[in-house]
Amino acid sequence: MTTIVAVRKNGIATIAADTLTTFGNTKLPSHLDASHDKILHIGDSYVGVCGSAAHHLVLANLLTKATNIQLNSKAQIFETFRKLHPILKEECYLNPKEDEEDPYESSQITALIANANGIFGVYSMREVFEYTQYWAIGSGHEFALGALSYAYTHLDSADSIANVGVVAGIALDKNSAAPITTYSVVIAK
Repeated sequence: MTTIVAVRKNGIATIAADTLTTFGNTKLPSHLDASHDKILHIGDSYVGVCGSAAHHLVLANLLTKATNIQLNSKAQIFETFRKLHPILKEECYLNPKEDEEDPYESSQITALIANANGIFGVYSMREVFEYTQYWAIGSGHEFALGALSYAYTHLDSADSIANVGVVAGIALDKNSAAPITTYSVVIAK
């Protein structure tokens, strides 16, 4: 799957990801994949997407051509993904079922967002979280979170901390591999 991390420190928001794509037991390493970057540049935001490889292409297509995309706060991100859900179902044939017990239809998407307003996470039921320091998603997220917890107190650079998180995911998660892509923005707040 992947390791994607977002870090906020000393006025900088950084998002970083590995570049390996997997299909079951098959690996598609970055040197064979012309579009191996898991981070989309949407307006003034960087959006790291994990899960199905189809999500990246679908979101890149929908978010770059849509007007009025707002990703600058929890409320704006929720509204964007709420409006996106019926389009995913009707135009992209999303299967919104995960579990019969789920209270809402799933968008099947997990993403981290970094922009001048901070770092945010979006989850399959359109839950949105704003993180004050760091977070990680993907199959390597547990390894990354452990590394981020330590690195955050020992390093000053958001970029360096994010790199440590993804390196941990790459080292311990079979579905993550180098190279790492990283993007940073100055926080406006």
